[in-house]
This record gives sequence, structure tokens and C-alpha cells, in this order.
Amino acid sequence: MSNQHLSDLDESHNPWQTHSSEVLYENPWIRVREDEITNPAGNPGIYGVVSMKNKALGIIPVDADGNTWLVGQFRYTLNEYCWEIPMGGGPVELDILESAQRELREETGITAHRWTNIARLHTSNSVTDEEGFVFLAQDLEFGEHEPEETEDLRVWKLPLSEAVEMVMNNRITDAISAAGLLKAARLLDIR
Repeated sequence: MSNQHLSDLDESHNPWQTHSSEVLYENPWIRVREDEITNPAGNPGIYGVVSMKNKALGIIPVDADGNTWLVGQFRYTLNEYCWEIPMGGGPVELDILESAQRELREETGITAHRWTNIARLHTSNSVTDEEGFVFLAQDLEFGEHEPEETEDLRVWKLPLSEAVEMVMNNRITDAISAAGLLKAARLLDIR
């Protein structure tokens, strides 16, 4: 392994060859396709890709006292209860900020007057093209939440520093939540 500088690396080089692509499954949220490929070693094979029809959006509301809000729900895919930042999906053709504002209001009843996009993420880039964004929401107003029919949510107000500790203790395992909380704490210099 050499000590190359980033500027010396060719990031445009694609060693994969795609020969054909077939959609195997599709629903309103995802599309699953199988590609016939030649891999970087020159060997033929298949590659499965899950394409998302929405952008993943996470929101970290923070009040003037350094508190944030988490959302708890039972996650069907994991068969376990999870604490996460407020999040959801925004159709790719819509503005991500408008979708994030809607998600925060629906899940927590909070409206924010100051928004900062703090992160762009790929959640599991070996199998999905999902792109996620995390917003810091500040200057908050409070109202009633309006969860979707697939959501049985609990909303929890706590210091942002405690939410970060939940990441560090593996009580928050959602990738967007963990990355977003750590980045927000660093940007706000909260320990």
C-alpha cells in the first residue's frame, strides 16, 4: 500500500462492465434489479441493486437549550424497537428541504424556522443507491404531530448530548441517525 495523495488517485476509473439489466421486483418505494456484469478481476457474474424511489431525509431538531427529539418505533425489517432522529422519504423529484420540513412536522409536530443541510450520505452503497440527507432544524415552534398510518411513533425530548451517548452505546443503530447526531454535535460543539 502506497502513501498516495487524494489528488493523485483517479476517482473516475470504473473497473465494472454492465452487459444487461433486468428489473426483478418493484413497488412504490423500491426497485430491485439484477445486472449481468464483468467484475474488476475480469470475471463474469451478476450484481443485485436495490434502487430507492425516495431520498432518505433525517432531521435533527435542536432547541435553544441544546435539546433534541428522537422518534421511537418498532422496525419491521429488524424485528426490534428503534430510536432514531425524525426521518422519512422525499420523492426524488421534490425539493429535499420541503420534504424534510413535512417529515419533521408529521412525526413530531415541530416547525423550524432555520434549516441547515449538514450531511449527504449513502446508507449501504454495496447494495443500494439510496442517497440520504440530514438537516439541522433550529428556531423551533411546536404543534401536534400527524404520523402516517404505517407509523406508531413515540416522541422523546432529551439533551442532544444524551442522544450522542445513545449512538456511542449502540442504543441508536440507524446509520443516518448515528452519522447525523455525531455531525450535529460536532458542528454545535456539544459534548
